[in-house]
Amino acid sequence: MNLTVVEFLFLVYFALMNVGYAIGLTTTVRELARSMRRHQTLRFDALLLGQTHKPISLLVPAYNEEATIEASVRSFLNLRYPQFEVIVVNDGSRDRTLDVLNATFDLHPAQMVVPLTIPTKPVRGTYRSAREDRLIVIDKDNGGKADSLNVAMQYARYPLFCALDADSLLDEEALLRVARRFADDDNLLVVGGTVRPLNGAVFHDGRIVDLHLPATAVERFQLVEYIRAFLVGRTTLSAYGLLLIISGAFGLFRRDVALQVGGYAHDTVGEDMELIVRLHRHAREQRRPYTITYVIDPICWTQVPDAWNLLRRQRDRWQRGLIEALWKHRRMFLNPRYGRIGMISMPYYVFFEALAPVIELTGYALAVGLVVTGKFSAPFVALFFLLATAYGTLISFSAQSVEVFLRQRISRPGDRLRLLGFALLDNLGFRQWTLLIRFWATLTGPLRAGQWGKMERRRIDTGTPPTPPPDAGDSPRNPDPT
Repeated sequence: MNLTVVEFLFLVYFALMNVGYAIGLTTTVRELARSMRRHQTLRFDALLLGQTHKPISLLVPAYNEEATIEASVRSFLNLRYPQFEVIVVNDGSRDRTLDVLNATFDLHPAQMVVPLTIPTKPVRGTYRSAREDRLIVIDKDNGGKADSLNVAMQYARYPLFCALDADSLLDEEALLRVARRFADDDNLLVVGGTVRPLNGAVFHDGRIVDLHLPATAVERFQLVEYIRAFLVGRTTLSAYGLLLIISGAFGLFRRDVALQVGGYAHDTVGEDMELIVRLHRHAREQRRPYTITYVIDPICWTQVPDAWNLLRRQRDRWQRGLIEALWKHRRMFLNPRYGRIGMISMPYYVFFEALAPVIELTGYALAVGLVVTGKFSAPFVALFFLLATAYGTLISFSAQSVEVFLRQRISRPGDRLRLLGFALLDNLGFRQWTLLIRFWATLTGPLRAGQWGKMERRRIDTGTPPTPPPDAGDSPRNPDPT
């Protein structure tokens, strides 16, 4: 293969990627307009009074979440929804996660006997709150996030479950807006909402009342990323029935189908994506009609890394999880049996997500090599730079403009201008840094299968005073394992 053909293939790749961005932006504008019309015709009080909402179990896996667990659980219990329960799973935490829960919610041992069809690590004890009858706490041996979710799923009582992160907060309307989709579509298996960084959020009485630009550059870059990824990426893939990812921070599932396919997998760090791919595969092999979708308006606020080393670990894990999920279900790739998922969605995720670091960095290296070796191809280098950076920057700018129409947004003009500056820098340094992290994860991933890595949390200041530490004798005593 001569150099001209190689150059042509790289230009085609980046051109296709940018065509996808353009389609995504057009689709986002259309879907956002539909969402705004729904808000105008169906008010929140009408949703709350509706009689079609199915009960929901909120599943909250927690490992060393002492800093955030109180604020998160309080926010979940304050949600406006007709009937729900909150199940927190303490996954063998080594910090004071269980003590904080006990001090805040006055836990008491409660025997709960449930049929366990999915193998999990042993449960040490189950507790109910004397202050909140909707709260259940399960203490178990450490087994990872997937294991914790599988335990909670089996202890859950209700037909729908919502998988949440312990460092997240839900908008008070989120459950109503996401759950009504199940009333509209009997074939719906999973629906995901928008996840946004809460870094920089201003709280009052446990609720977000304003958004400021976060303090550090690493947080601001992620703010740009989340807006682009959810408003453009997820919206487009969902609109065309190609979605393979529902964020582990916020997704609502049919419990019976999730149990039927075996729950969350233990052998991957991308258990959220892997379950979605498996649900697609199961439904198509069973030849049953189904829907897996994403909606813009329900919002989940999550704490994003505020240090470069934490972000590096997170992106490394995300890349390995993506590759693990695609490899595990490689049989679906370009397989007509799986319809648009096999023929379009799987190739998209392979070439434009999983292999993007390899392809894009190779393109950068090729462009630099042409200049260094004197084989300078001016049209190629110019087009490559334009396709790799300029158009991506335009999409980032456009995504920020679309975000203005959301119900909760950064409103200060100075903050919005600075955010546009980070949208420019996103494609002139930050994106290339993340590509290097993902490239390394792609090369070393097979040697680190299933390894999560350490993450750190910061306390979420919700404007309410923290609960004082319990006395040494106040920790709940474990009953016999159930």
